[in-house]
Amino acid sequence: MERLLFLLGILRLLAATAAVYKQWIPNTNFETASNWDKGRVPCARDVVHFDKDKVVSVFVRSPHALTDMYLPLNGEFLLAAGAAFTAFDGSWDPGCDSGGTARFADAEHRAWFDPTLWQDVLPSGEPRPSGPVFSVDEERVPCRYDGVIFQPETSFRINTDSSQPVIHLRSISVMGQELNTPSSWAGYLGGPSAPLQFHGNGSLQVTGTGCPDKSGCACGNALDGPRICAALLRASGRQCPEPACQSPLQPLGHCCGVCGATINLDFTPDFDLQKYQDRLVQELLSQPKYAGVQMAISKVHKAQTLLGIVSRSAAPLIQIVLIDDRAGAQAGTAAEQLAADIMQSIAQHGEALGISSGTMEVATGSTASGQVGSHPVSRITAGTVMGLLFSLLFLGGILFLYRKGKLRIPALSRHQPWQRMEDPVSPAPASDKGFDNPVFSVKLPDADLGEETPKDLQVFYLNPLYDASETET
Repeated sequence: MERLLFLLGILRLLAATAAVYKQWIPNTNFETASNWDKGRVPCARDVVHFDKDKVVSVFVRSPHALTDMYLPLNGEFLLAAGAAFTAFDGSWDPGCDSGGTARFADAEHRAWFDPTLWQDVLPSGEPRPSGPVFSVDEERVPCRYDGVIFQPETSFRINTDSSQPVIHLRSISVMGQELNTPSSWAGYLGGPSAPLQFHGNGSLQVTGTGCPDKSGCACGNALDGPRICAALLRASGRQCPEPACQSPLQPLGHCCGVCGATINLDFTPDFDLQKYQDRLVQELLSQPKYAGVQMAISKVHKAQTLLGIVSRSAAPLIQIVLIDDRAGAQAGTAAEQLAADIMQSIAQHGEALGISSGTMEVATGSTASGQVGSHPVSRITAGTVMGLLFSLLFLGGILFLYRKGKLRIPALSRHQPWQRMEDPVSPAPASDKGFDNPVFSVKLPDADLGEETPKDLQVFYLNPLYDASETET
């Protein structure tokens, strides 16, 4: 029965992954206690104070009696049906025996690229059921093909400062109305509320389109990765938690190192990211031995390097991140076993799934991180590797023959630093007038080595590459 309920929960999760929606958590509603410095909603004896220089948009759900209220220079009150403000008439108000000044909290610091301020939801706005699939930190913020939801009957103010001039989104829902075309969003931006709700240098743009590639689409938040990590670390104490493994893995798009395993997949046009994720969840993650393992899978772009030089281009690949809930020396071991099962499946079925190759790295509480597995699937990949090895062996053979003197390259023979000097040759007989040089011929006269060379001695250098007659004038 428990397994049946678990599978039903997984199927419900898979049905919800077709479209990704992220909902903004905080609001600027009048009735939200955390929006006030006293931690409670103002009552009749209170004096409400809005900073005059702060821009606010405040939604009011119900009627309120107040002693006094100071309003900002630039702001708005959105009143629900029946909501109103009235002056306190001096009658008794339960829970409001002593009055004071209630100040509205500053909402300027709430940033779009703070992962702690977003949650994954269903298209209806309900929280997405918890399951074995999670997102790396950059993907916890709305991606370019996600839909954004601001809860109905709520007000908000959000800082959109960004490292990119335009933040693309599939759709934005405000006050229960989904804006999913460029024209509808442009119309909302032209209204009175948008400038009070959105501020910052990043411009939001609605496209109305989802990811067009069945192999998945990169999130598009890489440029704002440092901004995302800064916000995340600021909320968690300004430093990453200490991992249980010595050399934690650093997945692309994730702020802190993790213990567990990562798998990078090269894919073909036949690869379907959603189908492959469903396959992994149903066939592997649903097994009881992997109950504590979580998986993140998405397309990322990894910078290419050649001879240690980072190229401007980036290669797309599918990144799988596996973590588990084990501690101490066992940290990451369940994720490691799951990664090994995935790699074995790739070796058997990868070509049919559109996977050309896969590499795995692991880091557990008892081992350091390292590449522990590589499964090339494509015959093209294997042929390329064999071709490179053959070329290296061929060049090595030529070099070996050259250094042994079995192969001569005259154009290079004078300048090879690795060519060893020949052993000295015993003195030639007295009748020999000189020695043979393959490049130059030097004729020396008979002379005693102990005597001084005569001044009128002439030495002739014969170059085999030129005719001596050509030098005469």
